[in-house]
Amino acid sequence: MNADDSSFPVKVQGAGLEMFEMQVHGFWQVQDTVMALTAREEVCPRSSFSLALAGAPLDPLVDLKSLRGLRPGSVLRLVEEPYSPHSARAHLGRVLELLRTSGPQDALKEGRSPSVLETLTNSPGAAKDGGSPTGRSLKRSLSVPKAEAGVQDGTPPEYLLPGSLERPLMALLPHSSQTEGSIYLRDLSLSCWNPPPGHRKLQGDFLYVTVVTLEGSRYDVTSCPKGFYVNRSTEEVFDPRPVQASPLCHCFTDLLCHLSPAFKQALSTAKTRAQLPPAEVLPTPYRTVCWLGPAAISRTQRNTFSRLGLDQQAAAQAPDWNEELQAARDLPQGTLEERLWRDRTLLQVNSAFVLAAAQGAETLVDGFAETVSAGGEEPGFLWGGVFMSQGSSSAGGERGRRAAQRLELSGVQAYSDLGDLQALHTLPTATVDYRGVRLSAQGLAPGSDGPEPEADPEADPEAPAPPPSRGLMYGLNAGPQESPRRRQLLVLLAQSAKALSLQRHAVLGPAGYQVPLFTSVDAQGLLGGDGRFYLLDLVRTMPADANFCPEVEAAERALTAGGQEEAKEEAKEEERPKCSEAGGDRWPESYHSDTGLPRRYPHGLCRLRRELWHAFVQHKHTQFNQRVRELMEEDGGFEECAKPGDARATKAVRAACEEVGSVSNLIFEMRFNPNVFCSGVSFPGGDSAATRLQERLLREAAAFIIKQQIPDFVDYCLQGVEVPMDSATLKQALHHSGINLRYLGHVIKAISQSEHKERLRHILRVALAEVVVRSARRVFNSFVQSVEVWSLSAAVSHFLCCLLVPQFTPAPAGEEPKKKSKRRGGRGGAGASETPAWSAPAGAALTGPALWNLVRQDALETYDITAHLGTSVSHVVEQNGLQRLSLLREFCLKTGVQLRLRDYCLDNQSKAPIGPDDVLNIFPLVKHVHMPVADAFKAFRAAQTFIEKGLLDQAQECLKETSYLFGRVCDELHPEACHCLSTLARVTFLQGKTAEARSAQLKAVMLSERVLGFDHPSTIQQYALLAVYLGAGGEKALAQKCLLRARHLVLTVHGEDHPYVATLDGCLGLLLTGEAAGQYLESALKLNMSFFGPTDTHTAFSQHLLSQWLCSKGDYRSAMSHEKEAQAAYSAMFGEDHKQTKCSAEFLRTITQQAVRVERSRREAPDVTEPAVAEGLKPSSETVVEQLALLTGIRKNAQSNRLQEFKKRFWEMKLAEATEKVKVINERLISAKTKREGESTPAGAAGAEEEETPAGAAGAAAGGEGAAGAAVCLENGDGGAERPEEALPSGGQEIRPAEEPSEENRPSAAVNGLPEERSAPGEPEQQETEREEVELHATMNGGPDVEGDDTHHKETETGETVGPSEGMVNGGEEVTKAGSHEETNGVNGVHDDDEDEDDTDLSGLEKKKEHLVEVNAKSTKANEAVVNAVIVVNGGAGNGVVVNGAPEE
Repeated sequence: MNADDSSFPVKVQGAGLEMFEMQVHGFWQVQDTVMALTAREEVCPRSSFSLALAGAPLDPLVDLKSLRGLRPGSVLRLVEEPYSPHSARAHLGRVLELLRTSGPQDALKEGRSPSVLETLTNSPGAAKDGGSPTGRSLKRSLSVPKAEAGVQDGTPPEYLLPGSLERPLMALLPHSSQTEGSIYLRDLSLSCWNPPPGHRKLQGDFLYVTVVTLEGSRYDVTSCPKGFYVNRSTEEVFDPRPVQASPLCHCFTDLLCHLSPAFKQALSTAKTRAQLPPAEVLPTPYRTVCWLGPAAISRTQRNTFSRLGLDQQAAAQAPDWNEELQAARDLPQGTLEERLWRDRTLLQVNSAFVLAAAQGAETLVDGFAETVSAGGEEPGFLWGGVFMSQGSSSAGGERGRRAAQRLELSGVQAYSDLGDLQALHTLPTATVDYRGVRLSAQGLAPGSDGPEPEADPEADPEAPAPPPSRGLMYGLNAGPQESPRRRQLLVLLAQSAKALSLQRHAVLGPAGYQVPLFTSVDAQGLLGGDGRFYLLDLVRTMPADANFCPEVEAAERALTAGGQEEAKEEAKEEERPKCSEAGGDRWPESYHSDTGLPRRYPHGLCRLRRELWHAFVQHKHTQFNQRVRELMEEDGGFEECAKPGDARATKAVRAACEEVGSVSNLIFEMRFNPNVFCSGVSFPGGDSAATRLQERLLREAAAFIIKQQIPDFVDYCLQGVEVPMDSATLKQALHHSGINLRYLGHVIKAISQSEHKERLRHILRVALAEVVVRSARRVFNSFVQSVEVWSLSAAVSHFLCCLLVPQFTPAPAGEEPKKKSKRRGGRGGAGASETPAWSAPAGAALTGPALWNLVRQDALETYDITAHLGTSVSHVVEQNGLQRLSLLREFCLKTGVQLRLRDYCLDNQSKAPIGPDDVLNIFPLVKHVHMPVADAFKAFRAAQTFIEKGLLDQAQECLKETSYLFGRVCDELHPEACHCLSTLARVTFLQGKTAEARSAQLKAVMLSERVLGFDHPSTIQQYALLAVYLGAGGEKALAQKCLLRARHLVLTVHGEDHPYVATLDGCLGLLLTGEAAGQYLESALKLNMSFFGPTDTHTAFSQHLLSQWLCSKGDYRSAMSHEKEAQAAYSAMFGEDHKQTKCSAEFLRTITQQAVRVERSRREAPDVTEPAVAEGLKPSSETVVEQLALLTGIRKNAQSNRLQEFKKRFWEMKLAEATEKVKVINERLISAKTKREGESTPAGAAGAEEEETPAGAAGAAAGGEGAAGAAVCLENGDGGAERPEEALPSGGQEIRPAEEPSEENRPSAAVNGLPEERSAPGEPEQQETEREEVELHATMNGGPDVEGDDTHHKETETGETVGPSEGMVNGGEEVTKAGSHEETNGVNGVHDDDEDEDDTDLSGLEKKKEHLVEVNAKSTKANEAVVNAVIVVNGGAGNGVVVNGAPEE
């Protein structure tokens, strides 16, 4: 067979199976083919077999493409292999997996987030074809949730109508109403004669299994290397001999089918039942915790297979997690297949390690394991090959210990992301939070293999021996060493320091000698016994946050005091940066009085995020570029200094490097020292200047968060760029900006002090909820650690009642537990009465007011905020609109608590809303290292680039490739895979492929539910997008159900007062009929009005949609009122002459005409039925789909403030050029007039005129063309003064304007992934607007070289982005295009080569000035216009009217 990686069919037979066909890939190994076969229905549950080709067995590690004789259609034979004790138990486990029927609540029982999409799409009336994502209907016996029952007749349920305060949880998830699953056997368990005695073990008996069939027969089965057979043992007699009539079957199910006809029938039924989609069946790599559990807390069916003992079977040997992870990292990466195999192996190993860490944490905290550390402050545990500990509390008590564990994981992630440094290893690491305890889980480090230090014969024998350094080759305590392996490690550390922007520095060791470091002072480099280099203790990898460092406060006090010794020391230092002398190494003026920073924090491990450092470096780079340009301008001009070999440029770069704090004075380079502001670290005296520079940079970075990043984040929220809905999305948005969550108090203050506070109330609400929940969680951690296991349910439910009910007080301690102890007769009740579950951490009885005081105290210490919290939770709920249900959800997700699925009445002040029986479980929460999927991410970025350029065909191919790569690595069970599928659905929808978009979006919703959570905000948005594609395909009923589910989830997660609710309500108003549609449209208008104001595109579009619906109801008077508001909004935003305003006016005119006709018909014939709605006012199905796409952001508007600013700068530049050129024209005309008056003969005058024409008239012509807006840019590249004398080349030839691109050569104006040639029908205004934008860019940039959004930017040699005028130097020489045609270029409409000197008189100058005034007026008008994208809405005559107003997501 050729070495081809494409798939091809082969035939499989043997092992008692009928021949079947399957697809294999050439890059598969034989063992991959075996694994694929075990998943086939024809083979399952068979195991322990190999493959043979033409009678020859195949090596499991050989690639199929390298097998000679294997070609399409070849026959592979299954060969049954003997069992081992381990493989025999594994085979029984596969049989149990087949017999255990999977139901919709299995995920809830295991604490995993379920997928509800299958139930939603397969309920009665869900879709016109009743299909599912796989085209098959799932036969599940589920009760129909409320959300589905109300939509059957086309009307939504009451609790989903706008303004409803009811938040039922029972409608969120399906709940079982009947017994699930089929019954195969009455009992299957280990035999009482198990394990086999010694003499039977020597004869091959592995174990004995007892089977009770549905017919009532009892059999004892023996497992041996050849398979399974029935022995003669009974309950009273042990006889391992086989029964004479019993066959020996290699597969256990074959033997059961022979023994029980009922089992055979049930098994055949199970194999023919509809299978779930692979995306729903495959286990997720990491568990997504679900805070709601099953509705029924009692079992409906006994576990028939629980007594088989396989689930509790411990592995014979704990895996070496470190060796498995490092072996996966060392896999080759030369080809794509090798990289995919490596990424998949890494993901599988890390997933298994995370699962083992979670199980180990449960085992340890529940008290089923003993410590392995002998003495010591903190105990250590070893379970399943994972070493677990709580860490050291030296960094600030419990808070510092938790921070150290989190930062250690962050440091491991930072070094793991350095894919190029494959030789530098880190241990597998994770942190687990369970029952208030945080454990750090790590793989075991390999044995050290470092050289022992040789004894020095000349050393003093009485001197103390050097500390042992076996294996430790780098670190503060490593000591002086010199070896080839150490030099190799230092090279790796230097490379990693460069990648992470770490500065090489030196610190003073314990004995006073200097220790060079590339990392933090705590890090250690080891040479393991496996020959690999390991880096440990990465807590302080990132630099310190100077806003919360006690050392900063001490330094500030020292600087304020101004001691004489420090002054003398500073006077002696000659290398101190100039900015330090000016106070640049201190905080900004009035920084402490304005912000209260720096201040102390509950722990001393506050570090900056990597995202913040990247943003800060970019900010510094911008300052550097600006400063270089300014210095070069001051020293002779940018163009002169930028010439090669000019020393002034080097001088400017050196000065700018020193001013911005670059560690190099030759190039811009920012690096940081992670040991600055760390207690107990001393630097050499010679490095004081570098240390002060690092202190200055850290202060600037800390102030950058307050002064730049937080205000920018608030602006992004105000503009709709960031719209957090819950804690997860808020945390993601803040971290993306480099803002730690400890700045939540400053974020709240910034929002509270903003003039747009009312428009940011949803952000303030989420931030306050995050403060409350995080503070409550810290109190809960201390509270629950002192609770015994038998009181956990009562303690957790009581804590939740105290948190959510302001005046809640517990029952007398011990009464209820004593009642239960009498009934149970156990000591659990007595223990509960002795140690009440509701004791506060301080020992007092925990009540609602007491708990809220603890929450307020923690919020003050952590976030410096208490004013917004009030005296109880009711204050937060009433003043900020925060929901108690949202608080309950966030608290459960952050603590791992799972509650029973039922409706909770949280507003009841007299009764406990949550009881002990409502607390079902507490699950461990694991934070782990994220393994990369590099090739998939690279393909996804390429697809996004194509979308930005409007190349949808190429983008679709890249997205399909990305989805394939994600499937190869993680079976598409990845958050970015959800985003990829959603983007693919959008692209295919824009291409007109609705069916493909529907299929991709269905999968995206299902994956999002399982990977992110069934109620994650991203899942909510995916449901809304799915509704659009379903509506476009005609599945209107299912689209309505998806939108109603999305709205129900938003109400549960956040509440109704959120901008995204307006989007959902607008979509529901378009899809629903009757009065409900009007209610949703009115709700959307109300929300948009409150969040965006009356003069906004969101509000104007809502006004138009409501007017459209009122027209369909015949209420033309109200419709005119709303459309007038929309027209007024467009007029205020864009002006009367804008297309949006005109289209709205046209729609209003159509409504008015229809209203007149209706009124006239009523007067003429009062008894006649009211005429039908005019055709121009009734939206078509295509129009509704377009409006849905615009509401949900599938089609985005192209409104851009940058374009408005671009136009303004353009016209200002032209105005300045024209003014300067008129001044030059005046001077030249006066000179020409003087010369003509001085000549005595016409010949002399003519000669003078001929001599002056190139420099005078032609110069005036060039000036006139510049004033008229031609693409002649005379401004210097550095933004300095114009030099009109360079308008003409030395030869006196004219500079023609750039040729305007033709329609064939015009660049594509791609706006949000929608190019011109792919614009939807009915969008002529949008295409015209995009053409105008491209023409404006081409005019300003001097030609048609316009591409995407980068048309008005160029990249200078220094890397700085400059404006269009700055990109042209040397008098605008780049303006001339090859092959440009001659155009009229004179002042008075005369060509430049015209020989009529009369046009260069004063009258021509007056006309020139009049034209200048016209240019000024045109520039003013252009500054007021904004080019916006347009959306298609119905109205007016013909196919529709184009009106603006699409909200931007």
